Amino acid sequence: MFEKVNPCHPDKLADRIAGALVDLAYAKSENPKIAVEVLIGHGVCHIIAETSTALNAAEVKAAVRRIAGRLKVDYREVAQDTHLAANQEDKFRCGDNGIFKGVPVTDEQMQLLDIARTIFAKYPSDGKYILDGKRLIICQSNAHTAALEELYPDAVINPLGDWTGGTDVDTGATNRKLGSDMADSVTGGGLHGKDLSKADVSVNIYAWLKAQARKTPVELSCAIGDEYVDGRPYAEIVSIARKYIARIGGFEKFAEWGLIR
Repeated sequence: MFEKVNPCHPDKLADRIAGALVDLAYAKSENPKIAVEVLIGHGVCHIIAETSTALNAAEVKAAVRRIAGRLKVDYREVAQDTHLAANQEDKFRCGDNGIFKGVPVTDEQMQLLDIARTIFAKYPSDGKYILDGKRLIICQSNAHTAALEELYPDAVINPLGDWTGGTDVDTGATNRKLGSDMADSVTGGGLHGKDLSKADVSVNIYAWLKAQARKTPVELSCAIGDEYVDGRPYAEIVSIARKYIARIGGFEKFAEWGLIR
């Protein structure tokens, strides 16, 4: 059983905006410290960024409008807490307490991902999809239900009829679709809107990659300030995550589909 949402779901718009701001920070600094929270809906996008690297308000507004349309942008930027900043002053250390469980992706999850990507390629707007054994549920905005029924005759499609979706219908917030992003993997934090020093990003990516390679679940934990995780220097964990993010095209691209991509 698995649920997947596409990159235009309101929660994913929030994740993508948060990721875009992290990308902006990395464009200005090799190792910025940044954490972004986004709440979007009904014509307004609220953003709070705790960051060591100042962002230009015009760049922030441009990113929001590119991803989510012409919304009013309420942007608040504050400096990173001094104690948290000191933790990373001379080397990479674990940026927070955390639990992390990476789990191999199943055939069912990859099957639903393929369905979601196929539908999104034709209808690039808000959509949500569920596969539970043989039961497929498709809720796709701005689509002709009859056309989808021809492609997926055994699926439950738009149970309430055709709909428009988007942030005028529903609000979105960062890290609210971790089930879609991680499937059976588990974490205590969120993947998006954070730099690589944050364990929620780097250790989750590391645990997930290790689980795929070993084809067995991987469970890890860390305390803030830890210099080693899974017997490796934390800097190595960060380096592995950095290469993964670079390979897929950055933090905004990461936010589109999460780890199950």
